[in-house]
Amino acid sequence: MHSWDRKIILKSKSELEAMREAGRVNAQVLALLRKMIKPGVTTLELDQAAEDYIRSNGGIPIFKGYPGPYPYPATINASINEELVHGIPGDRKLVEGDIISIDCGTLLDGFVGDSAFTMGVGKISPEVEKLIEVTEQALFAGIQKMTVGNRTGDVSAAIQEFVESRGYYLTREYTGHGVGREMHEGPQVPNYGVPGRGIALRPGLTVALEPMVLIDSPRTRVLQDQWTVASANGSLTAHFEHTVAVTDGEPLILTEL
Repeated sequence: MHSWDRKIILKSKSELEAMREAGRVNAQVLALLRKMIKPGVTTLELDQAAEDYIRSNGGIPIFKGYPGPYPYPATINASINEELVHGIPGDRKLVEGDIISIDCGTLLDGFVGDSAFTMGVGKISPEVEKLIEVTEQALFAGIQKMTVGNRTGDVSAAIQEFVESRGYYLTREYTGHGVGREMHEGPQVPNYGVPGRGIALRPGLTVALEPMVLIDSPRTRVLQDQWTVASANGSLTAHFEHTVAVTDGEPLILTEL
């Protein structure tokens, strides 16, 4: 779907500030959708709310029209239960006990903010809560490694170790990625890897880290709509994502509120 030979673009301080603004709007969209998610809401209603919010704040929904098997038709990915990523919003109503992953990207003043979360609809079981918690914590385990002196393999390995040591699986087919003026830049940052390998992290490198976690197997399948990726065996999945910058000090999360 993506070509990964795009070069890696280090961002200046002012470019990081612009990315922070795009990331903030994207975070506000996700916060709005979190409040809306309840039984009876359709994923299309969530999508329309996201698009309205982005456009009313001067942004452009970067997912809409994204090239693939056919141009992506919506503002958000809304992936329910066994759907891992790239779920297309529609008439489906959320029901109590579902879990939903929302992924959204905002282009603002030439820069992209890209982030995602998973949450339960109404009451969910403790097992499912744990899946969501582990996925979110794995994201932060990766973010902690986004410092000068480390390599992309250190980030990937931290995510992998966190998830697999808790008995879950990570997809091999889909990865984190550089982000900036384009939604997909170099480098590719998988959710598995070897410490000390990969590209050296330098200040100004901006990456969307996104652990995509499955329960009993890493295998996935693409559904008939040609976009939605689901677990091969129908088990539940979770997905979290932040756009993160390497700085001279601590990692900077560009898509926090």
